[in-house]
Formats: sequence, structure tokens, C-alpha cells
Amino acid sequence: MQRWEYYSTFMWADVNKDKRDFLAMFPGEADIPKYHPKAMIPELDSMGQDGWELVHMQPVIVGNNYDVCVGSTDQTSQRPWTNAYFCVFKRPVEG
Repeated sequence: MQRWEYYSTFMWADVNKDKRDFLAMFPGEADIPKYHPKAMIPELDSMGQDGWELVHMQPVIVGNNYDVCVGSTDQTSQRPWTNAYFCVFKRPVEG
């Protein structure tokens, strides 16, 4: 029977200089918005190189204690914006 191990983490979409260089490899992608999800591709690729498969990704608002807000922060505001994502990965257990 196949056994799996899991890894969960938060990832932030943030196009910094290093990621702009990576995205410049794709035509028309060098000037994408600062918080575009494509900014996570290098980190996701790195996880894949280590054998991890992304099985879940969900936008979340992360609190100071790494708690997660799943709704509006107050009743008077509209939906809050976020560039944080909760990600779950899995890979086969060796042996």
C-alpha cells in the first residue's frame, strides 16, 4: 500500500527583483503586478524538485500568530485582499 507524507506551509505571492528576472523568461510576463500568483512558481518548482506534489492551495489572511482569517476582518468592510496562500504538499514515503 502506498504511504504518503504531507507538508503544509504558507506562501506569499510577491514579485521581487529575483522573481522578475525569472518571469522575464516568459514573453510578456516581465511587468506583471506585484502580487501575481505566478511569483510563486520558483518556490513551487523547488518543492517539486524535492519530490513534493502540490495538492491544495487556498488564499488566506495570515495573522501574527500564523492563525488564519477565513472571512472578513470586520462586518463593515468588503472582502479583504491577500497575497498569502495556504499550501499542502504530499510525497511518497520511501521504503
